[in-house]
This record gives sequence, structure tokens and C-alpha cells, in this order.
Amino acid sequence: MNSLLYVMAFCAGAAISMQAAINGRLALNVGGNTVMAALISFCIGTIVLTIAAVARGGVGNSLAALPGQPPWVFAGGVLGAGFLFTTAFLAPRIGLTSMLVLIIAGQLLMSITVDNFGLFGSDLRPVSPVRLIGVAVVLGGVLLTLFGDRIGK
Repeated sequence: MNSLLYVMAFCAGAAISMQAAINGRLALNVGGNTVMAALISFCIGTIVLTIAAVARGGVGNSLAALPGQPPWVFAGGVLGAGFLFTTAFLAPRIGLTSMLVLIIAGQLLMSITVDNFGLFGSDLRPVSPVRLIGVAVVLGGVLLTLFGDRIGK
């Protein structure tokens, strides 16, 4: 089962790359309006998720639980909108590879922080020295991707 979950995570990463390129193109096609491109993408995603939620069932119970939630749990929508806007804005300006390695670096540093301190109600997963080495290797890859062409020049 874990290998299936790993494949799923890998595919989600591939989808993020495709999404960024597609949203960047959409922004160019709608007159360079990155906010509109992000809105269109969110609206289409909302339609797809609405269909999926209704098909799964339990929508009423889920909606009934909303008033009892702490306000901070709704920040995911704001962060998602910011992410969509940012990718649509940056992909055509700095290139998909540069944008994504920086996104990966940000994701990696934040995720290891969230895991280590159990932030946002997450399970506590202390950082080990081996994980820190893995993070350093990935961040080294980010630096090579961004600035490697300048080495030896």
C-alpha cells in the first residue's frame, strides 16, 4: 500500500508541473491577467470537486461541521489561491524549472518544520540527522539547478 501512496505523491508532483505550465499559458492567453487565470482554474477545480463531493456523499454532514471549526483551518483556500496565482505569474517569467525547484525548496523546509513541531494539528515527526542530510542534498540540487550554469564560467 505504501508504494501506491508514493506513486500517488509522485503523480501529484508531476501534475503540479503541468498545472503551472498550463495556468501560465492560460494567463498569457487571457491578456496576461494572472488573477483571472487563477480564478478560472479555481472555478473549474471547484466544479470538479463539487461533483466528486456529491458523488461521495456526506456533503450535508460536512457542511454542518463547518461552524464549529477554528478560523485558521480555512486558510488552506487562501494559500491554494495564492499558490495558483503565483505559479501562473512566475512560470512564464522565471521558467518552470526555476519556479518549481524554489517551490520544492519552500515545501521541503516548511514540511520538515511542520513535522518536527507538529504544527497545525499534524502528527509529531521529529527531524533526524539523516532527514536533515536529505534536505541538504535536495537544497543543494536546488542551488545547482538555479545557478549551476554559472559554475566554471
